[in-house]
Amino acid sequence: MIQVANRLHSVEEYYFSKKLREVRKLMAAGKPIINMGIGSPDMAPSEDVLQALISSLKEDKAHQYQSYQGLPELRAAAVNFYKKHFNVTLDSNTEILPLMGSKEGIMHISMAFLNEGDEVLIPNPGYPTYTSVTKLVEAVPRYYDLTATGNWLPDIEALEKEDLSKVKLMWLSYPHMPTGANANKEVFEALVAFAKRNDILLVNDNPYSFVLNENRLSILEIPGAKDVALELNSLSKTFNMAGWRVGFVFGNATHLDAVLKVKSNMDSGMFYGLQKGAIKALESSGEWYSKLNEVYKTRRNLIFQLADKLNCTYDRNASGMFVWSKLPSGVNSAEEFIDNILYDKSVFITPGTIFGSNGEGYIRFSLCVGEDKIKEAIERF
Repeated sequence: MIQVANRLHSVEEYYFSKKLREVRKLMAAGKPIINMGIGSPDMAPSEDVLQALISSLKEDKAHQYQSYQGLPELRAAAVNFYKKHFNVTLDSNTEILPLMGSKEGIMHISMAFLNEGDEVLIPNPGYPTYTSVTKLVEAVPRYYDLTATGNWLPDIEALEKEDLSKVKLMWLSYPHMPTGANANKEVFEALVAFAKRNDILLVNDNPYSFVLNENRLSILEIPGAKDVALELNSLSKTFNMAGWRVGFVFGNATHLDAVLKVKSNMDSGMFYGLQKGAIKALESSGEWYSKLNEVYKTRRNLIFQLADKLNCTYDRNASGMFVWSKLPSGVNSAEEFIDNILYDKSVFITPGTIFGSNGEGYIRFSLCVGEDKIKEAIERF
């Protein structure tokens, strides 16, 4: 029997990949499952975006291999987007690299900068892919605590009391997933200074800035951040384009050249029509964001009602497309709690534990569920 690579023994199948098979099995058996687990937008992109995709299909070279660095007009649109919304000035030729979704960027960045045995600072709780990719490239995950009492922000003073000599990279995610916490400029300034003192590459994963968030912020707004920081962003959440797989990494030319060296050996560039649609999305007016957030605000208020039914508590001021909720006192297992609800009420909610040990005692509701379904879930309780 052919043996798999040793690196596969360090990771497990992604939680949602496994759990959604279980959910689909229940649905196939006739259970009326309401899925509040994953953050996959259920609404469509704008009509302008769809028309841009459709009209591009008969253009010359539309179906050929595309540049590893994307269309020049796509890079320009993304740079203009960052200037308009974050006041970040970037060079469209050297300081942006389009990606097939920002998840691809997590792997490419890790392959570009991490050697076997390098240590990586990973938020706990945080996106599970940071850990799995770190292990796949044979680096070493090293978790830093985020807690409610610390407003889900890194304790830099505590980190600097530790031996950081092997730390090469630090993952950030603000607005934070799964908690919805926000960083401010002072936090980012402190993190940039921390990275410079300790020769660490910061990577801020920033796909939620435009969902129920009034304080949009990029780490690249901080003076000197380009020396030590990259930022990932995506069209998935902001423009309802999750399945299109369009993302970007922004940073200085030297860092992006290293990422491109990996990327150019692993794909042949994004489909032309997707790039044309992405350009139109990036040019969206303020009305698009307002209408999107009106929908999510209504849904969030309903989710608050559902959380109240479950005697959970939550932060009404959190950002993003999730509601992070603390379980009632005396409930010891988030996974047992959500399984009881799944099998008793046919409602699937994400347990906080999949995001790290500090997620125990919490559950996460997705706002990617229609109002009628949320109301139905409330009625089931």
